[in-house]
Amino acid sequence: MKTAFSDHIRSHFPSLKKGKLLIAISGGLDSVVLTHLLHSLFFDCTLAHCNFKLRGEESDTDEMFVIQFGEALDFEVFTQSFNTKEYAAKNGISIQMAARELRYEWFYDLVGQFSFDAIITAHHANDNLETMLINLTRSTGIEGLLGIPKEKDLLVRPLLPFSRNEIEDYAKSHQLNWREDSSNVDEKYLRNAIRQQIVPELERINPNINQAVQKTQENLSDGWQLIQDRIAWLINELQPEFKLGEIRINTLKKLSNPKAYLYYLLKDYGFTEWNDVVNLLDANSGKQIHSKTHILLKDRDYLVLKPQVLNSQSVYYIDEDSNQISVPIVLDVSQVTKLDSHNVNVLFVDKETLKFPLKLRKWEKGDYFYPLGMHGKKKKLSKFFKDEKYSLFDKNEQWLLCSDNEIVWVVGKRADERFKVTNKTKELLKFIYS
Repeated sequence: MKTAFSDHIRSHFPSLKKGKLLIAISGGLDSVVLTHLLHSLFFDCTLAHCNFKLRGEESDTDEMFVIQFGEALDFEVFTQSFNTKEYAAKNGISIQMAARELRYEWFYDLVGQFSFDAIITAHHANDNLETMLINLTRSTGIEGLLGIPKEKDLLVRPLLPFSRNEIEDYAKSHQLNWREDSSNVDEKYLRNAIRQQIVPELERINPNINQAVQKTQENLSDGWQLIQDRIAWLINELQPEFKLGEIRINTLKKLSNPKAYLYYLLKDYGFTEWNDVVNLLDANSGKQIHSKTHILLKDRDYLVLKPQVLNSQSVYYIDEDSNQISVPIVLDVSQVTKLDSHNVNVLFVDKETLKFPLKLRKWEKGDYFYPLGMHGKKKKLSKFFKDEKYSLFDKNEQWLLCSDNEIVWVVGKRADERFKVTNKTKELLKFIYS
């Protein structure tokens, strides 16, 4: 196995030979063999061990084993203890997820402190098979069938081509000791159930199941690359609107499978109900669906994607002596002596018509104003939005400058007749929106 492992690294990870490596070691069979192999090939390695404090004395014994093993190989060892249960409860996540987050956060901290070139983990072919089967039980797309990547960011997994049997044979032939995690036999965990019940049966049916799965994943990876290329083409077709979160509906409808394309365009934005997403294509304008992080809106000929924005404050005040505000928008306020601009982002008002403090707020049902230039005609704000072809997002993002409860300015769009400058104006205020 040592020769095959060395050849694999030479072919796929040649930079590791000259790198400074951080090995994630639990003390179990896989990480012990990985460490021994890298030591025998004279790699520059440091060990990092997490004590998650989940198995009492057993966890502490694992830590001591790793320290002694590192000393025997003359490798420096970092250890870190975590209150994993408390972290999981505080963040509302499972113990397994908590351990994962704590582990990798610490590994990357070590990389930052000591300039390691890679984090080496001991995932192997059986882990890869188990991961694929777990994803199948939960329903998945192509990505879930691709298994564990051989490298991602700074994470490198050089044992992926090797089976657990090969790893165990290596350990026995070199008379290596390792620690057994008692929780690995508890079948309440899905991975353990698959490892102990499903994988042995698959190995009975096909003794070369790991190689077969790896070949299948190589084929799927080729198909995945084609999909990525096609999505890149589609994004280019949708430009420049796509940069603004807008997707042309007629472009999608010309494609053979709009649902599949929508999935790959929007999968990173938290949506899961894909039938609802595709139904937006033929929905009435204004229909929307929500994920935890984003909103997708049907707006006439487009689907519009925006992040969910929760404002902690709905009304912002501008005092009489204010000359600039920066929240929620940037407004410069000054007293001037004459009109010097006709820009829509500039407002001139008669100061005596205002009641301070002024307010900045979003629109509310029933809002109306008297648009400048309409000679005192009242207009509902909802009608103004419709005439201006506002999407729901546009409406929700529009700020109003108000005096008491009266709209002075639909900011950046239209001023109100009631506050305009006249030949009787004594004090002139200028607002600049930027």
